[in-house]
Amino acid sequence: MSAVAVERAAEFATNLIVKQLEPTIGAEISGVDLRQPLDPAQRDHIKALLLRHRVLFFRDQPISGEQQLALARQFGKIYEHPTTRQIEHRVKSDSAQSHRISATITRQEYKITSGTWHSDTSWLVRPTWGAILRTVDIPPLGGDTIWANGHAVYQNLSEELKEKIENLYVVHDFQSALKRVGLEYPIVAHRLVRTHPETGERIVWVNFSQNPSIIGWDRAESAALLEEIRAGYSKPEVQVRFKWTPNSVAFWDNRAGLHYAVVNYGEYPRELERVLIEDFDALPHY
Repeated sequence: MSAVAVERAAEFATNLIVKQLEPTIGAEISGVDLRQPLDPAQRDHIKALLLRHRVLFFRDQPISGEQQLALARQFGKIYEHPTTRQIEHRVKSDSAQSHRISATITRQEYKITSGTWHSDTSWLVRPTWGAILRTVDIPPLGGDTIWANGHAVYQNLSEELKEKIENLYVVHDFQSALKRVGLEYPIVAHRLVRTHPETGERIVWVNFSQNPSIIGWDRAESAALLEEIRAGYSKPEVQVRFKWTPNSVAFWDNRAGLHYAVVNYGEYPRELERVLIEDFDALPHY
């Protein structure tokens, strides 16, 4: 049976309706109520779709913070981020926290005037593998989020450049934010080209919000290379752009690429709530 036939059979068995959004990334999923626990077949199908499409979108899902945490827990252990404003919820007598993402607060504290291509928690030795984001209060216009396929970025590089960057390490420096909350953690460097632990795909992986630099390179040469990588991520051909509507949910594979929040809505207090899922492997993905 072909892979397409297997996926169609899974859709029939789980009642999930899958609408692919772009050739390289993104799918919109319907036919499921995220307020209810997933059965094992649904959970496994959603995970398989996530690995294939890298980011999944669900509309008309009026889930609460508690239900969002319960959903995430079906895919792994919750990671509580130390620097983001945390919202406590109670799930089956267990207190857990999600993370309120408020762009108004972000602009005030960090003076961000435009988005940045980034990956969540890349400053950790073992970054979180997944993230689920739901709307809380969104502007009437603007505030989209863009996801980009890191494997497609890698594939678009010349063979010469692929060879050049194969064994390079890039810095992920989150020290300024960590120091504000009194957390001591070493500066981490990850491979610039990583292998996805489940798909085996080669992925160019840089966090442009965390002072990236290439280990052992001259500053100017490092900046030039990273700008070339950024240009690869900025191509619409490797992206999917999601327009948030009330009761929308996004679930993405944090290992598969980068995302970018579009800041084009003035001072409206755009708020979304995020739950991060810890990686299940014992070692970093190299």
